[in-house]
Amino acid sequence: MALPLQNEEILTLQRRSLIAWGASAALLAASGPSWARNFPTRPLRLVVPFPPGGMTDIIARLVAPPLALELGQPVVPDNRPGAAGTIGTSEVARATPDGYTLGLVTAGLLSATPAINPRTPYHPLTDFTPITNVVATSHVVAVHPSFPGHDFASFLSEIRRAPGRFSYATAGTGTILHLQFELLESLTRTFVVHIPYRGSAPALADAVAGHVPIVIDVFSTALPHIQAGRLIPIVVAAPQRMPQLPHVPTFAEVGFEPVNRTGFFGLHGPRGLDRAVVERIHAAMTRILAEPALRRRLEELGATVVANTPEQFAEQIRLEMVQDGLYIQIVDERDRPMFDLGSPLVQPHLRSILRQIAVSLGAVESRISISGHTDAAPFGRGALGYSNWELSADRANATRRELMAAGLP
Repeated sequence: MALPLQNEEILTLQRRSLIAWGASAALLAASGPSWARNFPTRPLRLVVPFPPGGMTDIIARLVAPPLALELGQPVVPDNRPGAAGTIGTSEVARATPDGYTLGLVTAGLLSATPAINPRTPYHPLTDFTPITNVVATSHVVAVHPSFPGHDFASFLSEIRRAPGRFSYATAGTGTILHLQFELLESLTRTFVVHIPYRGSAPALADAVAGHVPIVIDVFSTALPHIQAGRLIPIVVAAPQRMPQLPHVPTFAEVGFEPVNRTGFFGLHGPRGLDRAVVERIHAAMTRILAEPALRRRLEELGATVVANTPEQFAEQIRLEMVQDGLYIQIVDERDRPMFDLGSPLVQPHLRSILRQIAVSLGAVESRISISGHTDAAPFGRGALGYSNWELSADRANATRRELMAAGLP
C-alpha cells in the first residue's frame, strides 16, 4: 500500500496549486459557457470501478488530494466494483456531462472487455470523453511457493505437463490481465483454468493463501507479497526488467512479445463533456503529475507517469482496441472476429501487431484469421465463452501464409 504524501509535501503542492489555479482561471475566463468557466463549484466524484486495495484504488487515492487542491474543490474517490469493473465504468458513461463525475478506468475496461463481450454496456470510443492517461503499469505472473516451478522454463513445463490441473487468478473476466494470460496459453499451447475475482485484492489474497496457485496482477500490488516471500515471480510484462526484481525476465525475453503489454489507468468523463472543463481538469492533472513528490510515490509503485493530451489518449484507446481484437482471434475458434484491413482504425497498426504475433508463434502452426470485409466491426462480433478459453494457437483460424498475404514483409 502506498504511503500518503507527507505534510510538508502537501503544503508545497498547495502553495504551487494556488498560484497555478489563479493563472488557469484567468485563461479560461474568456472561453466556454459560464458554468464551464466557473468550474468547479462543488465536490467532484472520482469513480473507482474496483474494490479498495487494488492498484486502481491506490492511484485514485494518491491523485485525489493534490487534484482537489488544484481544482479548489474536494475530489472524492468512490469505489463502485462489480462485473469485472463494468458497473463503475458504466456509471461514468451514464453520468451527466458536467465534469462532476469522472472515472479512473483501466486499459482492459476500454479494450479487452468490449472485445470479449459485445454486450458490454458502453462503447469505449463513443460513450466517454478521454482526459488523460495518468500512468502506465507493468504486470507480473507469480505463483504460490508450493507451485513446483519457480522460473519461467519450469513454470511452462508444469502447465504443459498437466493441462487443466492448475488455475490462475485475475482481477476479473475481461480485464487485460485475463486476456494476457489467455494469449500466453494460446501461444504456448497450454490450458490453465481461469478463476476471476472482483478486483486485485481478493485475487492476491487467495493466491497468497494457496487457494489458487497462479496469479497475474499489476506489478505494484503483487510486489509486497513477492518481497515477503509469499509469492514467487515468474515473468513480467514490462518494457524492461523491473529494478525491484532484476532476475525476473520480461515476456519479450522469453519469446512472447505479444503478451508483453503494459496496462494504463486513464481519467475519463462521460460523453459530451465541455471542452473548457476537459482543459481545466487536464491542466490540473498535468500539473500534479509533474510534482516530484507525487511522481516519486507513483514510481515506487512501479508506475510510469504518462499525462498525455486528450487527443493522444483517444488514439491510444483506439490502438488498444485493435490489439485486443486481433489477439482474441488467436484464442477463440468459435467466434471469428473480422476486420476491415483498409479501415483507418486498423491499417496504421496492423502490420506491426501481426509481425509480433508471427515472430512469437515461430514454428507453431498458427492460424490467425484476418478478413477484409468492409462491414467488419472494430472488434469481435460475438461473445467469447468465458469458460472456454483453453483453445491453443494451432486451432485458431488461418495459416501463417495468410499473414504474409495480409502484408507482412
